[in-house]
Amino acid sequence: MIPDYYNLAEQPFGVTPDTRYLYLSPTHREALASLLYGVQTGRGFMSIIAKPGMGKTTLLFWLLKRLGQSARTVFLFQTLGGPADLLRSLLHDLGKDAQGLDLAQMHSQLNERLVAETRQGKQVVVVIDEAQNLSDSALELLRMLSNFETPQQKLMQIILAGQPQLAEKLASPNLVQLRQRISIIARLKPFTPEETNLYLDHRLKVAGYDFRTPLFTRRAAAMVVEHSEGIPRNINNICFNALSLGCALKRKPIDAEIIREVMHDLDLGSETGLSMAIGEPKESELKISTAPSNAGVRGRGRVWLARFATGAMLFLLLTWLAGTGQRTPQVLASQTSPAGATDMARSSVPILSASPSAAESQAADTATRNSAPEHPTVETSPSPEAGPSKVIVGAHTTTRSPQFGKPVVKKTSTMMSESDPSELWEEVKNGSTSADIALANLYLDGVLVQQSCPQAQMLLLAAQKKEDKDVGDLLAAYEKRCQ
Repeated sequence: MIPDYYNLAEQPFGVTPDTRYLYLSPTHREALASLLYGVQTGRGFMSIIAKPGMGKTTLLFWLLKRLGQSARTVFLFQTLGGPADLLRSLLHDLGKDAQGLDLAQMHSQLNERLVAETRQGKQVVVVIDEAQNLSDSALELLRMLSNFETPQQKLMQIILAGQPQLAEKLASPNLVQLRQRISIIARLKPFTPEETNLYLDHRLKVAGYDFRTPLFTRRAAAMVVEHSEGIPRNINNICFNALSLGCALKRKPIDAEIIREVMHDLDLGSETGLSMAIGEPKESELKISTAPSNAGVRGRGRVWLARFATGAMLFLLLTWLAGTGQRTPQVLASQTSPAGATDMARSSVPILSASPSAAESQAADTATRNSAPEHPTVETSPSPEAGPSKVIVGAHTTTRSPQFGKPVVKKTSTMMSESDPSELWEEVKNGSTSADIALANLYLDGVLVQQSCPQAQMLLLAAQKKEDKDVGDLLAAYEKRCQ
């Protein structure tokens, strides 16, 4: 019914290892060539390893078909038994009845059979699929079977095929002798997006599609590429269900809506379908994100607040360090009026955004300025010749050199923690290490502003960079109060 609706000779996305549908990607072609070369040169032990659904079995069937009448081949699927079961299955496929025989007797029968095949000019090639399920004792039996040889050649070629767990098992110290005998290890990789599209075209061509019109829209093919992850078995499952649904709905070509519905139906992880694959949140996640929980809200708020504070602190620190190398020109107090000097100082106060209490800190600064005298006391010398000028701001005396104009801040006997934060920030801009420390004290003690550990840390790091000797005690205090 489905092939007739889409003008196909047969179902192109079957589940059996039909070698006609084998698409040889670069890694598949390389693996096949390596195994074929190993068999023809008599390497003895080989292995092919790939994720589930990558087409290992189909590739191995193609290999045995290529060998044709030149070899006697055995393909073993049952790997869950012990060493005796494995050897009995091998003899059965070679035409020997081993029922009731012990290991020694089965070894003797196998040796006779191998010698007989060699005299007829045939190699015995044994392929063991799903070899990752073999026990260590069964793998050790296979190692011993590789000793069936003549001085010129191995009497049996063994290919172990399995999933990545096989590689882990072979790497075990218990199997080091077997690992040393494996001369070729081939691997299969998932298809690239281009290879996935070529794989689709290959299977449709083998199934008899004429390609006069595309069977899949471009968007539908892109969704197959995305959701299959380049694994042939996934591609087959998606496309088989898409053709079935399209036939039921009388729709062709296969479009994105059909693929989306197929992915919804194939999802076994939730009742709402393959929601993660198509970018829609699952119902369980919606419940988690919208459920009212005060504790959860507070917890998430603290996490985001901490992240915000850390990021803002780093931003302010980098901005401040960059600003110290390009300071604005200094304006002498004698060139401005007292009111103008006060306005300039206030306008240069940075906005504190490194903690959630920045607004409260600025409000406290404003309240402090309102309670302080309207203008700072300014003492200036009438001229540079008369000596260095002094600007007294709060509890600090800033001495300006008449030659260079760079401020040198000296501590006075008055505690700096009582100074106006805005004036201290102005001195920080002028390179004052003492102002760094004074402001850090204010933010640690919460005297004139609300306590802000990020601001304190920023200032202490800046002071430490200037190699101030007094910063050590304050860093210790910061660690006690803020960590």
